[in-house]
Amino acid sequence: MVPHTDHQQNQATYISAIAIMATWPLWLVGGLYIAGPVLGFLFAGWALLLYYIAPNLPEERRLPAPPMSIMIWIAGMLGLLIVLWIGHFDQSLGTGQTIKSSIGWAKGWLLIALFLFAGAVLPIKRSAIVRAVCKVGAVTLIVLPIFLAAPYIGLPSMLWVSPLKILGGSGPEYFATILYTLEPGTNAPRWQFFAPWSPAAGMIGLIYFLCALEEKNIRWKAVGLIAALAIMLLSQSRLALVGLILLWPIAFAVSRLNRPVLWLLGTPFLLLAGWFALDIIDIGQALQADFAGARADSTRVREALGRIAVERWQNEAYWFGHGIVERGPHLVEYMPIGSHHSWYGLLFVKGLSGLFLLAIPLVTTLVILLRKCLFEAHARLPLSLVLLLIMYSFGENLESLAYLYWPALIIVGQSLQSNNRHMVA
Repeated sequence: MVPHTDHQQNQATYISAIAIMATWPLWLVGGLYIAGPVLGFLFAGWALLLYYIAPNLPEERRLPAPPMSIMIWIAGMLGLLIVLWIGHFDQSLGTGQTIKSSIGWAKGWLLIALFLFAGAVLPIKRSAIVRAVCKVGAVTLIVLPIFLAAPYIGLPSMLWVSPLKILGGSGPEYFATILYTLEPGTNAPRWQFFAPWSPAAGMIGLIYFLCALEEKNIRWKAVGLIAALAIMLLSQSRLALVGLILLWPIAFAVSRLNRPVLWLLGTPFLLLAGWFALDIIDIGQALQADFAGARADSTRVREALGRIAVERWQNEAYWFGHGIVERGPHLVEYMPIGSHHSWYGLLFVKGLSGLFLLAIPLVTTLVILLRKCLFEAHARLPLSLVLLLIMYSFGENLESLAYLYWPALIIVGQSLQSNNRHMVA
């Protein structure tokens, strides 16, 4: 599909929309993991070129300067590379492994900063990203019957692993065309669509849902919302369902905090909450237990991975980490130590230094968007997306999925630019 364009639509917007709408074809050939980094470096190089030739451009075509928050992100992600090199030196991992890990950093942590930078300085229309997301939803609804029927009509779980894997260097799951998976123990089908695993599909479905809420055309909006809900429900991601309930209401409530009437209406509820605090705590603990028990084996493995990561970080590599990911023992089904959790992963691989280099720009972004949301309605979506990234940092490794959720980074970057003349909410 080719999006409608007019003379006012710029090339950066067009490329972004095309890249999003190519999600399913790229998944089919195993190209999503390649397309994300290519796009990120293309946008960054494009912006740097425009800065270089800016003296020869008319004023209206010059890019705005990147805001300080973006510079903090760039500094933080570059700092992670320096920490990576120090960790490799401390652990005597050798030049070959250092080069390999540096390439992995460029496709993960650096990619986050590049898309935020692109969103802040390039004239990319948010409305085009939202519409493109809804169009991906339309394709999702078309192919959905095939995915649903696949486990019951004998279709294989995995169709193929793309030969493009030789260009990526990561696991085969990033390049595999998978129709469904079967839950261990129950053999119940679970779907991951174009993501490398099911919880990641839930994350992308939640991002698409939040974006579709901003679509102005009611038909496209309905298509986007229904498709995003289908992805979240069929991925069976617990975190996605929690985010569905909490994220947008929180962003909306923040945008109303500067209105006295909200405080007047909220006072009785706060008093009731104080009176029934113990009951509320009990209910919360029960819900948390149900949340963990919904997939008890997964919860057990995640908790064990976290304990191992923290213990080895404290005892073996406090400041700069172990440099690389290591496979865990049989207790955690040989999964990588620090996986399923960005903070544990940073502590294990890059130490306390690495943790702070992500926490500082992330908290800075959150504070800026909380303040903006009080005065600017269009900051609700970026705020909800940043809250989503924070929430998923406790359930996923953010750097490993940046190639998929880059549209969210573009939108957040746009909102961080206080004087972006091109951004259209």
